Amino acid sequence: MKAPAIPANESDRLLSLRDSGLLESSHHQPYDRITRLATRIFNVPVAMINLIDEHSLVALSAKGSTVNLPPRSHSFCGHTLSGNLPLVVPDTHHDARFGDNPQVRGALGVRFYAGIPLHLPDGAIAGTLCLMDAVPRDFSDQDMAALNDLAALAEDEFAAACAATTDDLTGLFNRRGFNQFAAFALSGARRRAEPLTLAWMDLGRFRQINERYGQSEGDIALKAMAELMRASFREADLLVRYGGDEFAVLFADTDEKGAWIAMQYLNEQVAEYNQRGLHPWILTFSWGVCEFEHQQNDLQQWLHAAHERILAAKQQHSAGG
Repeated sequence: MKAPAIPANESDRLLSLRDSGLLESSHHQPYDRITRLATRIFNVPVAMINLIDEHSLVALSAKGSTVNLPPRSHSFCGHTLSGNLPLVVPDTHHDARFGDNPQVRGALGVRFYAGIPLHLPDGAIAGTLCLMDAVPRDFSDQDMAALNDLAALAEDEFAAACAATTDDLTGLFNRRGFNQFAAFALSGARRRAEPLTLAWMDLGRFRQINERYGQSEGDIALKAMAELMRASFREADLLVRYGGDEFAVLFADTDEKGAWIAMQYLNEQVAEYNQRGLHPWILTFSWGVCEFEHQQNDLQQWLHAAHERILAAKQQHSAGG
């Protein structure tokens, strides 16, 4: 088995993928429509739209697939990504790259694969649209043209998602929204010589909630955190789900001491929420705060400083453990 190569621009590609917000998206219906169409048009049992993260594949839609996604190093889609061209494998048993691949030799028994790269608006490859079958197949030029048409539909959905500034699960600002509005907030605070402080939060035990109770409970935990943030902070504060289980609050006209007091209040609200015993899990989070230094920082320097501060403070300040 040949592992897929890593593109030369991999770090930039991953940055674009994570900034897109697609990895955190729970809005899968448009992609499900595309994979349903693909299975009908090509008469294949499996059609998928996958994002390709650093080490793994993340399915936006998987029609007909009931198996766990392979690691990127074992995936057909990793080869499609590295080549940045459509990849068609009529018979995996006759292709040295895949003959002993676990997807070929395992329960799935893949004999045919066709995949096409899916691009973000900035040109970075986010993932692939792919077809699989358990029998060898030919794939004509007309087939490829149809697959290209479906890929264009998926990329249109990517573009719409990338234009959004709010997280579709929690309703908070997403990473893009934060970056846009934080720049305006910094400019205004500088003009008025006002303090500006960032609080960064990581949900605790979030992976364990997903693994033990299922993704639906993990989504409930994320939405609960968002609602507690709305109830605890002012309308003037910028509330963000930055990605995955990471949240942030940009406190307007607030120094570090004031942000600390506000975060202690959020601690109390989370503790009260847990006392209600609504769920089999407990909502916890780690946090830290970092005030903007007008004479030294720009936005990216501030974000980096905030991450460093929060990592250092993570073990000291947690809500509920």
